[in-house]
Amino acid sequence: MKKFKNAQDAFEYYYYNIIKNGYILEDTKCLYNEGFEILNPLDNKINTKFRKWNESYAMIEWDWYMSQNRSVEEIKKIAKTWDKMHNGNNIVNSNYGYQWNRNGQLDYVINELKRNSNSRRAILTIYDGKEHIDYKFDTPCTLNISFNIFNNKLNMSVLMRSNDLWYGFCNDQYCFSNLQKYISDKLNLDIGTYFHFSNNLHIYNKHFKKLNTL
Repeated sequence: MKKFKNAQDAFEYYYYNIIKNGYILEDTKCLYNEGFEILNPLDNKINTKFRKWNESYAMIEWDWYMSQNRSVEEIKKIAKTWDKMHNGNNIVNSNYGYQWNRNGQLDYVINELKRNSNSRRAILTIYDGKEHIDYKFDTPCTLNISFNIFNNKLNMSVLMRSNDLWYGFCNDQYCFSNLQKYISDKLNLDIGTYFHFSNNLHIYNKHFKKLNTL
């Protein structure tokens, strides 16, 4: 398994690897079934020069998730892509905070790990094929997020059905690692590692040449 010190190392490795070895699929290059481990999940800032990642926006997205508000009325003013993901009513499926709190999932995960530190049931589900009829405008990219305790540390595993490296990975890993910290604080545990698996990890054509625009 590939291991990276932090999210930036993972981003840089896959940016070059996808461009060099990726399969052409529609308007992307992609790799299938990629899994890797981030050893320091809270080292989650992407300082790669050509990426110009915006931590302020990532914090706004995290706060929006924690609000559980599915409306993009405000966040689309900052990130226009959200305005393409609803049917005119500003309501989306990809507010992950809304998803991981549905039916008390987040509280269940915390309480389950308090009840049994060896539990294999501490899983948040997001994408749900049984709801495909609702995915015309916005299909969540994340399938599930699972947690386990090992050596008194909270580890996290994220399973993605589809993962855009440029925007999706950079912002999602920031929010997911914050979620890992949120849960570890509730359990009074240190943070372990973050395992990330994507069925399709890709870069859109428009981001291929960002490296050469400095």
